[in-house]
Amino acid sequence: MSQTTHTPHNSTVDPAEIERFSRIAEEWWDPTGKFAPLHRLGPVRIGYIRDRAAAHWGREALSGQPLKGLSVLDIGCGGGLLSEPMARLGATVTGVDASARNIAVAGLHAGKQALEIDYRQGTAEALASSAAQFDVVLALEIVEHVADVDLFLKSCARLVKPGGLIFLSTLNRTAKAWALAIAGAEYVLGWLPRGTHDWKKFLKPSEAVRGLEAGGITTKEIVGVVYSPLSRAWSLNKTDLDVNYMLHGTRVHVAGRVTT
Repeated sequence: MSQTTHTPHNSTVDPAEIERFSRIAEEWWDPTGKFAPLHRLGPVRIGYIRDRAAAHWGREALSGQPLKGLSVLDIGCGGGLLSEPMARLGATVTGVDASARNIAVAGLHAGKQALEIDYRQGTAEALASSAAQFDVVLALEIVEHVADVDLFLKSCARLVKPGGLIFLSTLNRTAKAWALAIAGAEYVLGWLPRGTHDWKKFLKPSEAVRGLEAGGITTKEIVGVVYSPLSRAWSLNKTDLDVNYMLHGTRVHVAGRVTT
């Protein structure tokens, strides 16, 4: 399959994508609703972030609050499905989303849980232009929905503090991903609303690595995230990157300076 060319838009916002997710914003916290797949993915995603971050900073992953004292940015936070667990793990969390309705839903839910999370309507590139930086940047299940992938990845990378981490998860642009994530999940099983994904926007791991590298990030690990129909659960698989995958990388110090 040929490599997709990402045309610059000078903005990561795809209005059609924002409108699509805004329409169903009230369903974010319904574990049986339109975001059910993300609820099922939750334990794997949260565990991966917790364990890798704890190892990076030399902490005990199961200590209760292994992210205490760390600043976390959740880009494309939606209704807060990742922001809230990060706060419970001790992090100081900022959630950013281009949809005002998503931010409203996220803020309301966090308030009911007595969680202090700084939710903002905005974009990765706008935040990066303000010179803001965080210990941990999360960009999970978002890059396949943006208008300018190169700008998005570079902006995310710039938001990572020196020595900090970035986590990204998305879908690989393979025939298998089209068959399972689009034909299967959207049209046969009905797990997702039809039109949720555009296969041409899926990103090969090599493209994700190059995009983050342009912003000064060195990738440390790439793992597949695989669904088992028998157990109805997701798990990590280091050899199967065909459909869903996650990676994490760091902004590296070099000879007294930071790569940019």
